[in-house]
Amino acid sequence: MHYKILVVDDDSTLLRFLGEFLGNQNFEVLTAQNGPIALRTAFNEHPDLVVLDVMMPGMDGWEVTTRLREMSNIPIILLTAKNSEADKLRGFRLGVDDYMTKPFSFAELTARIQAVLSRVAPQTNSNRNIILFGDIVLDTDKREAYRNGLPIPLTPTEYRMLEVLAHHQKKAVSEAELMQEVWGSYHQEETTAVRRYVWLLRQKIEADPEHPRLVLTVRGFGYRLGTGTLKPPDDPK
Repeated sequence: MHYKILVVDDDSTLLRFLGEFLGNQNFEVLTAQNGPIALRTAFNEHPDLVVLDVMMPGMDGWEVTTRLREMSNIPIILLTAKNSEADKLRGFRLGVDDYMTKPFSFAELTARIQAVLSRVAPQTNSNRNIILFGDIVLDTDKREAYRNGLPIPLTPTEYRMLEVLAHHQKKAVSEAELMQEVWGSYHQEETTAVRRYVWLLRQKIEADPEHPRLVLTVRGFGYRLGTGTLKPPDDPK
């Protein structure tokens, strides 16, 4: 399958060379040099993944990410010259899937693109197309989660983490195993990324995120799914 990649960067030289490199890796490459063009291209062309520079004049990568998340759950890899914990947290909270610091290797970026695309690819095994736990339904063909028939707005990485936990129902999953299954063996991010995404996931699926009953912490090890049915957060009972 030929994937369509949108690369967004105001550096025309980087854009040209990266576009050529990805094209040689059998990706169909779209390019944009600013935020507004990127958003129009994403809306019209429906790329499979966006590689997005953060530091752009006018509409920066943070705003582009926010706008993209309003229209879809398209996977996003951020490129930035900053490597601070605060910037990483900001990106993860906006729903990005990976984060690379400039300067970077084109080969490493390609590997990360392939890892993200592999994570978000739809499941083809018909025996695993629906997973039930608590009052949540996971449709693994559509890669969507529902509660009471209503979709839960999860990012691709949040969904993948929930699906991994769901495939291990009644078992505790270590942080290292979650890193492996959600981010892939190539990814070298520290395990704090797991905790960040557990926190984000709880904000969306728990009735009381401070006292979770669906995604439970196994101290000193990792996480497991709870089995109790939860009322929606806005249920007055």
